[in-house]
Parts: sequence; structure tokens; C-alpha cells
Amino acid sequence: MIKLDLKKIYRHLYAPSPKAPVIVDVPAFNYLMIDGQGDPNTAQEYQDALEALYAMAYTIKFAVKKADPSKDFAVMPLEGLWWTPNLSDFTMDDKDAWHWTALILQPDFITETDVSLTREQVRQKKNPVALPLIRFEQLIEGTCAQIMHIGPYAAEAPTIERLHNYIKSESYELQAKHHEIYLGDPRRTAPEKLKTVIRQPIKKK
Repeated sequence: MIKLDLKKIYRHLYAPSPKAPVIVDVPAFNYLMIDGQGDPNTAQEYQDALEALYAMAYTIKFAVKKADPSKDFAVMPLEGLWWTPNLSDFTMDDKDAWHWTALILQPDFITETDVSLTREQVRQKKNPVALPLIRFEQLIEGTCAQIMHIGPYAAEAPTIERLHNYIKSESYELQAKHHEIYLGDPRRTAPEKLKTVIRQPIKKK
């Protein structure tokens, strides 16, 4: 039985080149999501969110596979939406002011019923603090510019600047929320080898 791996199916969205930004069309995807605020490096709220998200994502995977082995799939990487109420105020310097949505993409055959049943299983087994805050929702981004950042998260600023300069040079402007996709595990990967997709929804000026 072949395991579904959406990173391979949507390789152009999950493996962009680090050499130059590209413009892509991102289809609507369904996610497990949880919102919060504060510096992800220090906020307990963020750690609680990740604990709950991963518990849900892996429990859904195994529950669905048990019910129907043909629906085996790889759990997708953690993603993050980052913003401030005024997008022009969003900087890498004041992370305490950041609002965020932590999210994990789900295959299109996952349903609200699957999520509800899984939530109850996770509640009974682990009951993470942030479990009640998780929602199942579609994200529609459409036209985006993106690039691969290789290196520590704290060193993303020059890559983001390159991306924003490219967007302006192509007569687009920023819209919606800064989006990051974390392809490496910082607990097991050297900081200089971490891979992060930096994505920004855009619109024509």
C-alpha cells in the first residue's frame, strides 16, 4: 500500500529553490489550526499549541489508517502564519507583538467527524492544555510568492527581505499573513541546515 505524501504531490509548494523567489498558485487546503500571541521562543502558549496539534495530527493519522488502510498518509510538517494587527508593524525585532496561527495540513479525505472523534481520543489519553482551542478550517491563499530559507530561524530576515523586494519588482503587494513551513526538526537538525519555506500571499498593485 502506497502512503500518501502531500509534500511530494505538491513538491512545487514544499520544495522551492533557495536561489530565487517564485510565484505559485496555492490551492485551498484543510488544516488543524490553533491561534495565539507572543514570542514562539518563550511563550508557553505556543508550546502548548504544538503539543496539542501534534497529538491530534498523529492520532488522526493512525485512527484513519486503522479504519481504512488505503488512507495511510504522512503527517505534514508544522506551518505557521505570523502577523501583527497592522501588517506594516510586523518585524523580526518585536516577537512579543506577534500574533500567530500554528497549523498542520490534512488530506482532503479527513472530515469534521474524524476531527471530533480524534479530539475525544486525545482528550481521554493525553488531554493537552490547548486541545479545546484546535479548529478544523480551510485556508485559501491563492497567488503567493515563496522561497526556501536554509539556516536558523533567527536568520530569516535577509531571506524575507529578498522575497519582499521580488514581490515589489513584479508589481505585486503583500496581502494576508506571512506564512512559514518548517521542514526540519530543530531538535535533530543543525541550525545551519534547517529548511523553511517562506511564503507570502500577494496581489497585483
